[in-house]
Amino acid sequence: MTPRVRLTDKNEDIGSSSILILLPPSEGKAEGGDEQRPWTPEAGTFSETLKDKCLTVASALKTARGGDTTLLGVKGAHLERARQANTSLVGAPTLPAWQRYTGVVWDHLDLASLTAPERKRAAASIAIVSGLLGLVLANDPIPDYRLKIGARLPSLGALATWWRPEVTEELVKVARRRVVIDLLPQEHRGAVDWTQIPGVIRLELVSKRGGAVGGHNAKAAKGLLARHVLLATGKGASVAKGASSFNHSDYDVHLVTM
Repeated sequence: MTPRVRLTDKNEDIGSSSILILLPPSEGKAEGGDEQRPWTPEAGTFSETLKDKCLTVASALKTARGGDTTLLGVKGAHLERARQANTSLVGAPTLPAWQRYTGVVWDHLDLASLTAPERKRAAASIAIVSGLLGLVLANDPIPDYRLKIGARLPSLGALATWWRPEVTEELVKVARRRVVIDLLPQEHRGAVDWTQIPGVIRLELVSKRGGAVGGHNAKAAKGLLARHVLLATGKGASVAKGASSFNHSDYDVHLVTM
């Protein structure tokens, strides 16, 4: 059964092949990376605006000795790995963001299985809202790290609020030339002032059986939805048509223009 797509206006052709999908990072991350391409705050697509704040977060993490269980939400070996990564960010080996993130959303997005042209377009058409990096494209080089957007660092406060002016500024620029598609969780949406970015398309998964949408299955569906929209718009479909052709046994898709 084809999912329903609800439009808040009458423009069913809104969208194009020139899109930017907003996704969250994952707590799970691949280790290692390219030592010949060490990370600096200047490395990302949006670094002109965000580099100073990236360095501030990296410095705050180093001062906090990488963070503790309360800040990072892990214990034992996971905490030790996270602290090691968080205290040696500048100069650390990098991987493209789409290879670094290994969580459920990213596993089901599965960019590695696309053709080379599809993967190139997809990696340039996805942006991640991150506690460390603010905003990065999926093809930007990033280090191993652990830091949630909802974390509170001493002197910085809640990171979503702290990052909001700069992340919003960059998305305003993007929205002038590309269709911004919001697939962020609520926590990450707090890093954006949506009133400043007209025309954003928000895709919401809605359970066919009723009840809350969350957990592993919903994350997997989000990754599959992002992949489907990327491929559909790459073939010339509008975002609305791409979303309406997404088929999932458990979820419908509601599309809301903002």
